[in-house]
Amino acid sequence: MLEPVFFRCLRCVCCLAICLLLGGLWGCEQHNVKQAKKLREVGVQQVRTENVSLSVELSGRVSAYRKAEVRPQVGGILQKQLFSEGSLVHEGQSLYKIDPATYEAEVASAKAALARARAALTQSELRRSRRRALLGSHAVSQQAMEDAEAEYLKAKADVEVCAAALLTAEIRLRYTDVQAPITGRIGKSHMTQGALVTANQPEPLAVIQQLDPVYVDMTRSSLDLLRVRERYLSGQIKPDVKGQTSVRLILDDSHSYPLEGKLQFADISVDESTGMVLLRAVFPNPEGTLLPGLYVKAFVHEGVEEKAVLVPESCVLRSARGQTSVFVVDADNRVQQRSVRTAERSGRKIIISEGLSEGEKLVVEGLRQLKEGDQVKTHTVNVGQLGEKP
Repeated sequence: MLEPVFFRCLRCVCCLAICLLLGGLWGCEQHNVKQAKKLREVGVQQVRTENVSLSVELSGRVSAYRKAEVRPQVGGILQKQLFSEGSLVHEGQSLYKIDPATYEAEVASAKAALARARAALTQSELRRSRRRALLGSHAVSQQAMEDAEAEYLKAKADVEVCAAALLTAEIRLRYTDVQAPITGRIGKSHMTQGALVTANQPEPLAVIQQLDPVYVDMTRSSLDLLRVRERYLSGQIKPDVKGQTSVRLILDDSHSYPLEGKLQFADISVDESTGMVLLRAVFPNPEGTLLPGLYVKAFVHEGVEEKAVLVPESCVLRSARGQTSVFVVDADNRVQQRSVRTAERSGRKIIISEGLSEGEKLVVEGLRQLKEGDQVKTHTVNVGQLGEKP
């Protein structure tokens, strides 16, 4: 029996609808697969807070702890040089010998003058004593007694003047032996044997520098110091429990200096031309590694900031206007660009003072061409394994 035409057409329509439905489902599935393949993968870290030891990097120069320029205090001919250039000399050690003949003669003359004055004093004292004895019997007048008393006082004063002159001559004679005023390393001699020197001449005979310990002089912006002070007062930064600010050094060859120094003081005035403040630290220097004039990088420990948000420096973006921002991933795996406020550096990381909260997902890899609102796939990046993916 032949099937009616109506039912035959209905069957064809149903088959066609089923085919179209299956085709649509397959196309949607392929579209979803392609869409999934287009999702960009980025590396994220969960924002955490931690206690951070803060330090600031400053440029510095080494200077001697003490420095003395050796100059003659009397004139004459240099007879001897009594030290080796570059050696360690001690306070009071003889360095040069100036011809003492003239000053020895001055001492001898002053001694003779003192002896003459003492003899005159003895004579006047005896005369005064005799007149005082005769004054009671009215054998001498009151005027004669007063003259004898004045003569005695004058003779006594002459003795004191001659004694002072002798002391001066002896001091000048001692100055012919030029001694080291401090203990330290002595540099080259600017005068040789046979040279004529004068008292307090402008050019020193040599320079002595004490190099253990040494100073390291640094400069820092007055605005930075005010900001740090405010953070101390607000409690954001806790001072070192030792009560002293430690300082570390990096030398010109990028090697760390093994010994730690202490910040001694900050200057009480600001340089008007630069707006900078001088900081000075003291470092032990037993091996003589730190030489005056050496350029160093100094890391000054400022204190500890508790519960600080620390992020890698590479994930902080800066606009042309100096604004800073980071990318975070929300619960829907969409990217958000977040404006933040940065504070101190800690190595290769930066402290975020505003804009980030603990627990958020921070994008640390795959930042190139990332835009606000992008939907992404994420994978967790361990600290210390950061590497920007192309």
